[in-house]
Amino acid sequence: MRHYLLFIVPVFLLVYGCNQTSNSADKSVYIGGQIVNPNTDYFIISKDDAAIDTLYLDQNGQFGKKINNIEEGIYSFKHSPENQVMYVEPGDSLLVWLNTLAFDESINFSGKGSQKSSFLLDLFLLNEKNNELILSYYKIKPEKFASITDSIRQSRIEKLESLKKENDFSNDFLETAEASINYEYYDLRERYTFLIKKYYKEFAAKIPEGFHDYRENLDFNNEKLQSYYVYLNFIDDYLRTKSLEYCENNNIRSGKCYDLNDFDNIKRRILLIDSLSQTPGIKNEFLNKLASKSITLANTDKRIDSILNLTSEINYPDLQNLKELAQIQKAYLAGKSVAELDLLTTEGKIIEYKKLLNKPVITYTWSIYSPTHHNWQHNIIKDLRKKYPEINFVGLNIDQGETEDWKKVVEKKNYNKNFEFQIINRDMDKSTLRKYLSKMLFINKKGVIVRGDAQLNPVTFENEILEFLNK
Repeated sequence: MRHYLLFIVPVFLLVYGCNQTSNSADKSVYIGGQIVNPNTDYFIISKDDAAIDTLYLDQNGQFGKKINNIEEGIYSFKHSPENQVMYVEPGDSLLVWLNTLAFDESINFSGKGSQKSSFLLDLFLLNEKNNELILSYYKIKPEKFASITDSIRQSRIEKLESLKKENDFSNDFLETAEASINYEYYDLRERYTFLIKKYYKEFAAKIPEGFHDYRENLDFNNEKLQSYYVYLNFIDDYLRTKSLEYCENNNIRSGKCYDLNDFDNIKRRILLIDSLSQTPGIKNEFLNKLASKSITLANTDKRIDSILNLTSEINYPDLQNLKELAQIQKAYLAGKSVAELDLLTTEGKIIEYKKLLNKPVITYTWSIYSPTHHNWQHNIIKDLRKKYPEINFVGLNIDQGETEDWKKVVEKKNYNKNFEFQIINRDMDKSTLRKYLSKMLFINKKGVIVRGDAQLNPVTFENEILEFLNK
């Protein structure tokens, strides 16, 4: 039996009290629960990236509060550094139990209306498994992949149909649940298409007719889903796939056309999302992401200026922040030295980069607030360290000022402390630093940046390492 039952009786009394005073016009919800092994003493609820309320934990890790003026829909909850989604509507009394040692896998929802959040959580966990399998799926023939994705979609639909018989779900939730199923299905097909067009072109010619029929009815302006990871992941992968199809349709043979970090490729995706979406929360999410990526991966002033000119032409509203990012990036171009920059060790000592330069260095950046990302990074780097002992692979945590939280993650994940450092004394705010999450630097033994546009791509990265070593 799950541990959440230990606190459900006292919490239920609070929920019951709240429900007793409610009426049909009441737009409040009760949200409570318990966190085992908490990282902080609070639990934040947000919608569309705006904080709605903060619930504080007591000495037992329990929390609970009635929240007024709630609109039905998808919300996110965050217990630093992790987060997850839930679905609430007025009148719900939702209880959340979780253990931070296995955040997503341990989450259990109960109480009135909990079936909706449980369904979305189940989809998330199943989607995570698909993310792991996609690297093997894309090596199978298109007909077989079509059959696999059809089967995945059908099983999700059957699960929802079964729940509908047991619960009185609102039309809004059913639309959201069906959209979740569909966009996961679309995303699997877009990712597969991208991978075979880039790496298995012989399969690309065998994609069956109707494989992309769903594209005829896509909606790039769904405000209800504008901060939902399933929807945003799909749009991201759709833009990637279309950027490759542009090369095919225009008979462009250059290898750069298939490089997602190439300026022309990023430019195509910027112009495409600008034409597809008129919803600021969706359009600007991708414009900012793509433009920032192009700037942080730039190796020349010319590329930086080109992306600023492009975003100016399409009237991107946050141009000033991009200009500030551009100024920062110009200090990290190839040929610049980082030897004198400060780093913080896990022991609390301040050192300079040059202390690490007994070998060539490859740095990778990570944040405690992106656990899936840094788990994936460190797993790959662990293997690379064994293969290339002549290189120091250095992890740079970007959560400047959050030293104790960083140390806890390093300890908890058993990351190699000899190669883990936190950046300090950088004149950048947190939102700017997060734009460097995919940033990698190849630094020679003199502390000079040789390359700053590489990314941790398991398919091509080792070739880039060999080129670096042979320089």
